[in-house]
Amino acid sequence: MPWVIDLSGGQAWAREAITELRTANLVTETVDAPVGGSATGIILSAADSQNLKAALGAAEYNRCRVLVIGPPDGKLKPWPVLEEGAAECITWHSQVAAISAWMQRVEDVEAVLDSVEVREKLTGQSPVLRSALRDLVVAARFGQAPILIQGETGTGKELAARVAHAVSLQPGNLVTVDCTTIVPTLMGSELFGHERGAFTGAVSVRTGACSGADQGSLFLDEVGELPLDLQPELLRVVQEGAYKRVGGDRWLRSKFRLICATNRDLSKEVAAGSFRTDLYHRIAASVVTMPPLRERIEDILCLFARFCREASGARTDPEVDTTVQDVLLRRTYPGNLRDLRQLAFRIAARHVGPGAITPGDLPREDRPTSMKAFEALQQCQDTNDGGPASAVDPLTRAVARAVDAGLGLREIKERAAEIAVDVALQQSGGNVHAAAAMLGLTDRAVQQRQARKTGHDEERQYSTDNSSATSRQ
Repeated sequence: MPWVIDLSGGQAWAREAITELRTANLVTETVDAPVGGSATGIILSAADSQNLKAALGAAEYNRCRVLVIGPPDGKLKPWPVLEEGAAECITWHSQVAAISAWMQRVEDVEAVLDSVEVREKLTGQSPVLRSALRDLVVAARFGQAPILIQGETGTGKELAARVAHAVSLQPGNLVTVDCTTIVPTLMGSELFGHERGAFTGAVSVRTGACSGADQGSLFLDEVGELPLDLQPELLRVVQEGAYKRVGGDRWLRSKFRLICATNRDLSKEVAAGSFRTDLYHRIAASVVTMPPLRERIEDILCLFARFCREASGARTDPEVDTTVQDVLLRRTYPGNLRDLRQLAFRIAARHVGPGAITPGDLPREDRPTSMKAFEALQQCQDTNDGGPASAVDPLTRAVARAVDAGLGLREIKERAAEIAVDVALQQSGGNVHAAAAMLGLTDRAVQQRQARKTGHDEERQYSTDNSSATSRQ
C-alpha cells in the first residue's frame, strides 16, 4: 500500500489530507522517508520545504512514483517539482477521488512495466529506460493514437515497437515494414498491395501490409525514408482507415495502431520539405525517445549477461571477471545495443566454460589499446584526488598522457566530464546544488552523471548529503 510523508511542518491542511486519505484507505502509514515495496507514494509539502528534493531522490531510487500535494494557497509550483522527479504535483482541495484514480493508474502502468511481456523484450532497470518505457506503456495500453519511437541507431526501437504491440492488447498481428529496404517504386505495393496486372511482374493480387495489420499494429521502421508521394496515402489510411491497392479503384478498409520509428529529427525533415507537416503531426501523437546506451550505463552488465546467454544457449548468467566488467563499463558503444550484443557474441565464442569470463576472452580488437590507456585514466584521477601534479598546466599534461595512450576524443571528453563532477562535489562537500552551480549544470544533470558512473547508491548518498548540507545552511 502507498505511504505518505508530511513535509508541511504539521500544517492544518496536511493533517486534514492525511485523515481523508486514510479514511479512503489510500495510504497505510505516515513515514519519514520513502520506502521500497510500493509503486506509489504521496508527499505533502510546504512551498518552502528544504527536504522535498531529497525525498524525491530517495523515491526514485526505490522506483516509486510520487504524487506531491501542495497547500491550498497554490504557492508550491508544479514545474520545479516535476523536474526533480515527481510524477505529479497538485494543490490540496479534498480531491480524494481524483487522487485514488491517479494512484490506480500509476499502479496499473508499473504492473505492466514489470510484466514478463516487457522484461523479456527490453532488459534494464535504469531510470532513463523505465521513463521511456513508461511513456510507451501509457501510450500503447491506455490510448489508440499513433506512436512515434525516436532514438539513435541500435537503441532498441524495434523492440520497443514489439512491446507497444504486446501491451496494447490488439487482437491482430504486428506487421513490420522496413522503409530502408524497399525500392521506392514498390513501396506503394508493400503498404497497400496491388491488383493483378497493375505493373510489369504483378501476376497476382497482393494484399499489402495495411491489410495484414487489420485489428493489429503496423510498424513502419525508419519512416523518414517514406517517399513524399506516398505520404498522403498513408495519412488517409491513418485518418480514415481507407486505402486503394496499386492499380485498383475500390476502397478497402483497415483499422490498426500505427507505430513508427526513426533515427532522424523529423521536425527538421518537415522544415526541409521532405516530410509532410500533416503526416508528422499525425504520427507523432505520442512520442517516445529510446535512450542511448551511454545514458544507461547501469544496464550494461545485465544486458551483456543476457546477450551471452543468447549466444551460448545457457540458462544462467555467466560470471564476469571484474577487469572485464571495467572494460565493458568504460567502453564506448557507437551502435548502442547492437554493438554490445555483437561484443557479447564474440566473447562467448572465445570463452570455454565453466568458469568466469576473463580478460583473455576479449578479442584482441576489443581490448584496451594498451595498459597505458587505463593507466592514463588513473593518472588523470590521481591528479584530481591529490591536487595539481605540477604547477605547469596540469590539464594539458593529463590530456597529453591520455592522447599518448591512444585514447580518442570521445573517451577523453567523457572522462574529463566525470572528473569535473567529482571535483565539484568534493569541493562542495557533496552538495549537489552547489556543485551544479560551479559547473553551470542543473542539479539533475549532476545526479544523472553520478548515476551513470557509480549507480544509484552514490546518487542517493549525494542526495542525502545535499539535503543535510542545505539544512545546515
